[in-house]
Amino acid sequence: MNLQDTDFELFAVPPTFAQDRAQLDARWKQLQREVHPDRFASQGSAAQRLAMQWSVRINEAYQRLKDPLKRAAYLCELHGAPIEAENNTAMPAEFLMQQMEWREALDDAADLPALDALQEQVDAARARALSSLDWLIDEKGDWPAAVAQVRALMFIERFVHELGQRADRLGQ
Repeated sequence: MNLQDTDFELFAVPPTFAQDRAQLDARWKQLQREVHPDRFASQGSAAQRLAMQWSVRINEAYQRLKDPLKRAAYLCELHGAPIEAENNTAMPAEFLMQQMEWREALDDAADLPALDALQEQVDAARARALSSLDWLIDEKGDWPAAVAQVRALMFIERFVHELGQRADRLGQ
């Protein structure tokens, strides 16, 4: 293992969008057992510090690989297509219209059933976006289109969070 390895190399999985979550979980546990600082207690503080660095590196890689949005963004960046969400917020008009409709529906939602209906729409859009990413990354290798899809999914994820907050307020 090398600290400079990609997350995929570190976890010994193919550099693809589609990943087996159980395999990632098992590999994470295995790697954490191998580098746990307690295993290096008899080797001194330098060895324990290095083990801690490895533990942090493994956790960071695991967080990126287990989350589809983070994994897609990471793959895009590895292929020279950074997301740059803070600098590039351009989105297709159709997507922006959908966002406006969702925001209006969220503003108009007066009860939990209305929010549940909106949640179903958003969940379906999220599933379509993830499926699209799978196709764009693993099948086509179309990194510019994948970047645009990642940015769209970022908007969807943010909206899901807002939906949850609104549901919490209505449920109180």
